[in-house]
Amino acid sequence: MAAVSAKTPTISLPLDPQNPQFSKLHSSKSLNFSHIFQKSHLFSLKKPHQNSILSSSSTSTPTTDPNSHLIQLCFHSQLEQAIAFLKSIKDLHGTIEEETFVSLARLCEFKRASNEACEVFSCILNCMTQLSLRLGNALLSMFVRLGNLGDAWYVFGKMEERDVFSWNVLIGGYAKNGYFDEALDLYQRMLWVGIRPDVYTFPCVLRTCGGLPDWRMGREIHAHVIRFSYDSEIDVVNALITMYVKCGDVCSARVLFDGMSKRDRISWNAMISGYFENGEFLEGLMLFSSMREFGFFPDLMTMTSVISACEALGDERLGRALHGYVSRMDFYSDVSAHNSLIQLYSAIGSWEEAEKIFDRIQCKDVVSWTAMISGYESNGFPEKAIKTYKMMELEGVMPDEITIASVLSACTSLDLLEMGVKLQHLAERRGLIAYVIVSNTLIDLYSKCNCIDKALEIFHRIPDKNVISWTSIILGLRINNRSLEALIFFREMKRHQDPNSVTLMSVLSACSRIGALMCGKEIHAYVLRNGMEFHGFLPNALLDFYVRCGRMAPALNLFNTQKEDVTAWNILLTGYAQRGQGALAIELFDGMISSRVKPDEITFISLLRACSRSGLVTEGLDYLNSMESKYCIVPNLKHYACVVDLLGRAGLVEDAYDFILSLPVKPDSAIWGALLNSCRIHRQVELGELAVRHILETDERGVGYYVLLCNFYSDNGRWDEVVRLRKIMIEKGLTIDPGCSWIEVKGNVHAFLSGDNLHPQIKEINAVLEGFYEKMKAAHPSKSERYTVNEVNDSKAEIFCGHSERLAIAFGLINTAPGTPIWVTKNLYMCKSCHDTIKFISEVVRREIAVRDTEQFHHFKDGRCTCGDENYLGET
Repeated sequence: MAAVSAKTPTISLPLDPQNPQFSKLHSSKSLNFSHIFQKSHLFSLKKPHQNSILSSSSTSTPTTDPNSHLIQLCFHSQLEQAIAFLKSIKDLHGTIEEETFVSLARLCEFKRASNEACEVFSCILNCMTQLSLRLGNALLSMFVRLGNLGDAWYVFGKMEERDVFSWNVLIGGYAKNGYFDEALDLYQRMLWVGIRPDVYTFPCVLRTCGGLPDWRMGREIHAHVIRFSYDSEIDVVNALITMYVKCGDVCSARVLFDGMSKRDRISWNAMISGYFENGEFLEGLMLFSSMREFGFFPDLMTMTSVISACEALGDERLGRALHGYVSRMDFYSDVSAHNSLIQLYSAIGSWEEAEKIFDRIQCKDVVSWTAMISGYESNGFPEKAIKTYKMMELEGVMPDEITIASVLSACTSLDLLEMGVKLQHLAERRGLIAYVIVSNTLIDLYSKCNCIDKALEIFHRIPDKNVISWTSIILGLRINNRSLEALIFFREMKRHQDPNSVTLMSVLSACSRIGALMCGKEIHAYVLRNGMEFHGFLPNALLDFYVRCGRMAPALNLFNTQKEDVTAWNILLTGYAQRGQGALAIELFDGMISSRVKPDEITFISLLRACSRSGLVTEGLDYLNSMESKYCIVPNLKHYACVVDLLGRAGLVEDAYDFILSLPVKPDSAIWGALLNSCRIHRQVELGELAVRHILETDERGVGYYVLLCNFYSDNGRWDEVVRLRKIMIEKGLTIDPGCSWIEVKGNVHAFLSGDNLHPQIKEINAVLEGFYEKMKAAHPSKSERYTVNEVNDSKAEIFCGHSERLAIAFGLINTAPGTPIWVTKNLYMCKSCHDTIKFISEVVRREIAVRDTEQFHHFKDGRCTCGDENYLGET
């Protein structure tokens, strides 16, 4: 059975419509009506009292006949007085006639008066044991219009007889409220009891088939239409067209449309919108063009549908032409036409034109405000989105779920956590938090504002999680450095629904962060099995995963399939830069140029980094100078920071400072940070302190810069400054992630925190490390202090390194076969002490050991490292 609306609980239909077991949805009682139809006598209704309700006499004075008085009150729409008078009658039984109750029911339906309807129904139940066809149909229509399906079903079961109108009303009520399966079941029962459907039955049933969608049932209903000779009725054929397009069968819909001897505007709208709903925009636009040739002028529904198609196509020229047509016709006075145009111009990036249309709307509804807010947010103007929302509040327009989601997205872009919390409370008060789109945007907000626990709380409260919910929390865990949890959530997700390409990219990012090679390979296999290897950015995500995990052979295989994509070249260049392989990076860049792939800004960032790590100063400066002259790319602050690092690492610290002074733009904290790191490496204290002052002026909350500052001062023995900086960090609420290293053994990822004593094998791990420390002391007595983890090193490790990679490597040595390479990933820089220790271990155990820290790869083999003993933090 298909999913039904969450508004009311599921209703089980009786097996025998003539003798049903009725269950009231909105009643506190559970009633059984089977005894009603077993009684020997049936209530006999009087003939309706003949009375002229056109009398001009006052309705304020009751007449001797209560029926006449009630009918007059109903004629003058005085429902409250009618109900009061009805309640004042002591003995209703036999006093109030059927026609009076029919009039009261119709007035309650007209006024949408739920409470009064219940009062009338209660009086009827006190008077009558069964309902006639006329009164039953009036009550059915009333309750269905009021959305009270429980009492409608109750009335249906109490009716003496039912005609096609009775069935049509109830079928329509169930269908309108989302009970599609129940509506179709009622239709089948209607046929079973011998009621012949009419021209009003089929449109309702066909809309139900489209709502499910159920193509097979729709085909069966189509056969019934032909059997009962309604295939020439225009309303029925229109409903058939709508059913087929909702079920994705556009061809059958078009055959019906072309075979119509007579069409109306609804026929054209159904077919045109059907094309658009199924992504066949060009066919829909061609049919729209033909519509006028056949003498049919589009209405508001046609125009909003066609404008939405232009939005999906991104066709600005056609959109402007439609805008002109709307302006010339009468549609321009309708707010929905304006709303569609706002959405169109926002989608094609013409937000200023959307703004003009928005300003011209005199009576803006919630869709108008939401369209403008969403337009600002999607076009990169979150400040304008927030300002527009505040104007909407002042106008007294209440937001809907789409409004809340759009404003939350703007808050996420601006890090407006406090406002996001207020919006959450508003959504909870108005019941909008139940919409999954609101919950998903809240997860994104809290994740990106470093409140991942709040995001998890929202996630666990979502009853029906969709793929966006899972993807949002997985990505949130990844960006909050909880990648291992992200992989756990991904495995849980696969038990409930299939991931999409965005999910897989998020999980691949988590895998590469902690070096989960086997998990990433599983995802790669999943991608191949499901034919997703060319979906969007997924191929580049796979390439990036292999590069970050240090597996260059499969990375190159993937790269060879996507050489036309500049992003693929950039990823590979970044991989060479991380490894300090400048020569290979230059060779790859030359291949890129010869392949006629145009480099972009990121290309030169990776290329300059590679030159910096390899000491290729001349080549790096040549590339900087050629960017604008040869490739028409203006260098930005990131390129300048790479050049400062290039000069500084090569020992040209003064030249790096002179380069900063000559820049055409104001240096940012990254540029001064590169200079500070160079001063740390080459012990340029005075110039380093100058860089420190500039960093603190430009970026007071960058945790990475505080770590660099602490390291700079500690390398120069300025521990008082280290203590001062640590106090500042605590006051500002800046925290450093504890040192953590990950190693994958037999497909399972193991995490080790600094000072971890909770691992099941911690005693064995410490014993292995102590054994290495003793051997290092014996081999290098003068450097023995470097290899142990003493109290001084412990305090420094809290800031700089953490030494967690030692635990991971020892675990790998214990749990893998001799000669197996060991791959470790860590979240902080590697210190010199750890670097020397791992060099010694690789020489003793004769294994290759790879450690990827936050900056680059270190490949250890036979006591040597590929970094040349240069790219790690200073002596600790």
